[in-house]
Amino acid sequence: MKKSKHDKEMEKFYEDIRGRNRESERNSSDLKCFFLGLLMFGAGLFMIFQNAQVRSNLGYGGYFYHIGNWNVPNGLIMLPLIAGIFMLFMMEKRIFGWIVTILGIIFILMTILMNVRLEWRTTSAYVFVIMFGLTAAGGGLLMRALFRKR
Repeated sequence: MKKSKHDKEMEKFYEDIRGRNRESERNSSDLKCFFLGLLMFGAGLFMIFQNAQVRSNLGYGGYFYHIGNWNVPNGLIMLPLIAGIFMLFMMEKRIFGWIVTILGIIFILMTILMNVRLEWRTTSAYVFVIMFGLTAAGGGLLMRALFRKR
């Protein structure tokens, strides 16, 4: 039996609808995968950060920041910033004052970061695997959803 032009058009229309349904299911699946991965990754990172303790290297009664082997008194690290601010108000061409001020801020932030010690709280192996497993699985789902060939 020969198919009419109308039947062929209807078959083509149905195939187009089936293709669109498959594509929308794939897009819906990618979106679910992305949000599930984001949730798992966030939960894993939250657990990791909850078990990390931040401490200072200064210890009890420490009055020096350590930059390599050089001990800098606490007040001395503020000197470049104060000098830069002074230069901003004193000089007509302020570019050098801005440079010294920005370098002073960078110097302060670097000395603070260099004197921080991260310590890990005692946890069970089960919690450790859950934390890093959630982070790895969530990161994998995120990458799959973001970089999947379409």
